[in-house]
Amino acid sequence: MQTRQIRLFGIVQGVGFRPFTAVTAERCGVRGTVANKGSYVEIIAQGDAKQLDAFAETVRTHPPERAVILDMESAECAAGEYPDFGAFTIIESEKEYGDIFVSPDIATCDKCRAELFDPQNRRYLHPFINCTQCGPRLTILDTMPYDRERTSMHEFPMCDACAAEYHDPATRRYDAQPVCCNDCGPEVYIIGTALRGGDAITAVRRAIMAGRIAAVKGIGGFHLCCDARNADAVARLRTLKKRPMKPFAVMMRDMKTVTRECTLADGQREMLTGWQKPILLLEKRADMSICDGIAPDNETVGVMLPYAPVQMLLLNYPDGIDMTDCLVMTSGNARGAPICRSDEDAQKEIAGFCDLILSHNRKIRIRADDSVCDWLDGKPYMIRRSRGFAPLPVMLRGAGDRQALAIGGELKNSFCVARGGLLYASPYIGDTADLRTVTALKESADRLCGLLEAEPEIVVCDTHPLYNTAAVAAEIAQARGIPLVKVQHHYAHILACMAENGVTERVIGLSFDGTGYGDDSTIWGGELLLCDVHGYERAGSIEPFMQAGGDASSREGWRIAASLLGDPEQCAALGICTAQEAKIIGNMTRLGVNSIRSTSCGRVFDAVSAILGIRRASSFEGEASTALMAAAERFAKQHGNIPCELPCGITETDGGIRMQTTVLAQDIARRIQADSSPEMRARLAYGFHAALAESALAACIRIREMTGLEVCALSGGVFQNRLLTHLTREKLEAAGFTVLLHSLIPPNDGGICIGQALYGICCEKEAT
Repeated sequence: MQTRQIRLFGIVQGVGFRPFTAVTAERCGVRGTVANKGSYVEIIAQGDAKQLDAFAETVRTHPPERAVILDMESAECAAGEYPDFGAFTIIESEKEYGDIFVSPDIATCDKCRAELFDPQNRRYLHPFINCTQCGPRLTILDTMPYDRERTSMHEFPMCDACAAEYHDPATRRYDAQPVCCNDCGPEVYIIGTALRGGDAITAVRRAIMAGRIAAVKGIGGFHLCCDARNADAVARLRTLKKRPMKPFAVMMRDMKTVTRECTLADGQREMLTGWQKPILLLEKRADMSICDGIAPDNETVGVMLPYAPVQMLLLNYPDGIDMTDCLVMTSGNARGAPICRSDEDAQKEIAGFCDLILSHNRKIRIRADDSVCDWLDGKPYMIRRSRGFAPLPVMLRGAGDRQALAIGGELKNSFCVARGGLLYASPYIGDTADLRTVTALKESADRLCGLLEAEPEIVVCDTHPLYNTAAVAAEIAQARGIPLVKVQHHYAHILACMAENGVTERVIGLSFDGTGYGDDSTIWGGELLLCDVHGYERAGSIEPFMQAGGDASSREGWRIAASLLGDPEQCAALGICTAQEAKIIGNMTRLGVNSIRSTSCGRVFDAVSAILGIRRASSFEGEASTALMAAAERFAKQHGNIPCELPCGITETDGGIRMQTTVLAQDIARRIQADSSPEMRARLAYGFHAALAESALAACIRIREMTGLEVCALSGGVFQNRLLTHLTREKLEAAGFTVLLHSLIPPNDGGICIGQALYGICCEKEAT
């Protein structure tokens, strides 16, 4: 007989790994123990060599569906080190220092869904059904190791029947920490009424079908919900939320509904139905039945399937109501504030947006908004990384062993805890211009550091002196007595792309973004950088222009258009603005009044959108550029990728390489002034994307000639643009470059915390 110690690292807690191990051991004739150790699962296994080999191979190659094994260690134990075990048992968890992997929340599995609607099952219609393979994880967790007493489920003692399943290796709920039933679990209710349980769910369903709006508490926070086919209800929700154009996400009952409403590309079905169940941007069908107000002037719609039992019940409850199969499910928050997670939050922040609030009494420890994915070249392309993905780490062993807390960006904030070469990005927090989001950021950072047993040695933030995130970072650094390091915004974007691709060597970085604070105190955002993990050089940028109007210029693309064109009469003729308005912009930029030098690529997109009459201004971030992309994609769908017809090139100055974006915008204006037909607008929208990609190629070729570098990393919010990213990658690869793109880390500001964290663990200079 032999005894082996086996340690498994990765997502091996909260995914049924210990009960799986016990069942596998019994099948292989192996005796011993298994325990969570906080940072890994430890197995002590006894048997003959053949039994132990078969056991270890099964554990390694066929783990539970939601487990992710990143490393496995096995060692023979000395004779007498352990007693002879009579059976295989799960023993009490122990805390032990080391790498920690916290499981994200897991969508309800197919077996639990079947039980949910089985009248013969004792969990029939139970809004909190779960098993070892599904249910809440991160959002209910207090501390590691992951055991019931360290979650918000500790407030709900198991009934005898649930306890029996919990302790029986033959059941699907063996050692499932959130296990509960209708007799012992949490319950749903409508705030301010006596309605609970099924009566509450029926009341919400009836209200939705009457055109009303409900707030619904899920796994990581509240949603605002209405019938996606009811144009009046959707319009009312837009009015109440002061959200005139930004698309709403739609939760569809099942895949049959999805395929009726949308066209799916290869791989998208698997992404929709997988255990993360993000919102996925899908192409609309021409005959789709949901109302146009869901995603106005947009070729795609954000779709997700129900991932929590209460959502499944809203769509399918057996109460005789003729229920819609498409629900608006948008984040339950006031504009700029974080998603609501408690009854108090909901009553204070979103009660005015809805007619009733369906809540429950299981506490949410960490907010987790829905993840949002686009699709690029056959792969997911993350827009917002949160539920189902966070806090799975990016692994960069050997890059640096310093522990760091990276605070992230001002907009689309998420933060990152770096520990032992693992970079754990948090769920999405929000826009920290709102002090409510700042509070949520501080609370979440404290909690995640605690869960990961991290003791940051350094705090990292953006260099912008007026960001609230910079103030938070300074406050945390002072409170902990640790150094604060600031990282330039666009450099952090490139580092994030490098980290996701496991690259630490020097690369050419194309960091195309909206607004970032430059080292010269101007606005950057169309940058050509030479980057490694220790620092960067600015090789060039798009052509600088004067950005007039302060914060208004980021919303009103016509201001940038007027600045780029410099011709009041032309601006008036194109309907960009009046001649008088253009003259005012000209005077402001000439005199430096409320104006600043800028290389923001995002603002150039806004300007071209205004020049083409697509969007003069934006009601939400990215509206003008997204509409410009949609027009270009419609053209490409009809005509294919045509050769670039617009001026595209670079010049070299004392400031480095300059991509000729001003000349490009001016040429587009001349062409649209000569022919303003819809066909020409679409052609020029596509041509702008193609010309920008050609200019990027020319710049990279010149940098390769100067440096020999052949790896390009593409990051920044502008590269959220599918068409630009595809064209740029295609052209660079055809020219022999290796191109690094994002996939599961957002290219926008939601991903820069990863880049900040990488710099924090690698930087050689003294922190200030």
